[in-house]
Amino acid sequence: MAEQKTFHLMIARVDGPVFDAPATLVTVPGAEGEMTILPQHEAFISPLKQGTITVKNTDGETESFECMSGTVEVGENQVSILL
Repeated sequence: MAEQKTFHLMIARVDGPVFDAPATLVTVPGAEGEMTILPQHEAFISPLKQGTITVKNTDGETESFECMSGTVEVGENQVSILL
């Protein structure tokens, strides 16, 4: 069986981390529309608007987090979301 591709995802608020673990995908409410980020995604930075962040973890389970605004930064197989 092929090894599952992942990236490190960190979602944080001013008061501390919300999620900090490997993930297989994350969907965020980008300022220009919804974006799904997969492992080895091209580097970019984007503002976020109000909506839902959806994370698929390495067990295949989905977790959701509410977002009022924030920033997503992607680079070197890591994704950082600051809310």
